[in-house]
Amino acid sequence: MMTLIVRRLIQLPLILIAIYTITFSLAWLLPGNPLQNPEGRKPPPEVIEEMKRQYDLDSPWRFYVGYATKATGAAWVWDRFCGDEEAKPTLAERTDAHRQPIFYFGPSLVYKDWSVNEIIASSLPISVALGVTAILIALLIGLTAGIIGALRPGSLADLATLSVALVGVSLPTFVIGTILLMVFAVWLHIAPIGGWGTLRSVILPAVTLSLPFAAYIARLTRLGMIEALGENFIRTARAKGLPEHRVVLKHALKVALLPVLSYLGPAMAFAMTGSFVVERVFAVPGIGQHFVNGVLNKDLTLIMGIVLVYATMLIVFNLIVDVLYRWVDPRIELTGG
Repeated sequence: MMTLIVRRLIQLPLILIAIYTITFSLAWLLPGNPLQNPEGRKPPPEVIEEMKRQYDLDSPWRFYVGYATKATGAAWVWDRFCGDEEAKPTLAERTDAHRQPIFYFGPSLVYKDWSVNEIIASSLPISVALGVTAILIALLIGLTAGIIGALRPGSLADLATLSVALVGVSLPTFVIGTILLMVFAVWLHIAPIGGWGTLRSVILPAVTLSLPFAAYIARLTRLGMIEALGENFIRTARAKGLPEHRVVLKHALKVALLPVLSYLGPAMAFAMTGSFVVERVFAVPGIGQHFVNGVLNKDLTLIMGIVLVYATMLIVFNLIVDVLYRWVDPRIELTGG
């Protein structure tokens, strides 16, 4: 297991470099100029050129290398241990340097007086809280529906759970969110229309975000449980006189959880970084809102910072899932491939 973890940690920077390169190429080709606000005053051309040089927007190569060194912490290490001793910084510069984080994603080109680190630090916890709540709800709904369907395949309860799963997969989240808003916020007045900060404001967006995940979990659990219940070790457990609930929950469910765990890795990363559509519908100030605004305004530093954070979370969660695989079923031999 330690070999797997070490190899994955070695692979982490290589994967992030590939993601960084692809994202940068696509973001640089986006039309528009983040330094110009079409709805406000337009700076003179000489001011725009100076701002481009300041933010390395006049050269894709300089921006690529400069942003990468700051985002990875290489620039922070160089300034502190390999910097020019003759160029002594002032006290104010040293104070500002110490305030700068090790992994610095730069200033936002659109949100004035805000760094990307500050935007992520303020919005990511909101998206994580929403995502964790959604995953917990999805597990509760999906595992319950999958177990019920597997125990009575072809029954009315099985057909009902399959129908709900089909609806959860087929309906877009903005449709589900709009329906929930109309019913519980507009008609019944038991939930706020939008916003964040109270328990009531979390429920509707979390349920909306959880339903597609719950649908996939229900289908995976049902198929895994049906397959597991037909195995020899289940017949052996029943022959030993074990209670049915113990056979189902301890033996069959443990095996059926393997495909669910495999799905939870990317699902958890996606849910925790927030659903752009759900955050838009319910006016949740999460990281998804800022990413959409960054793309619309070609805020390169914001786009790159959010993508790097998202990619790191996705890789880490997949590593956790691989470790959980070994814990759930010790027969599985993990490799670093």
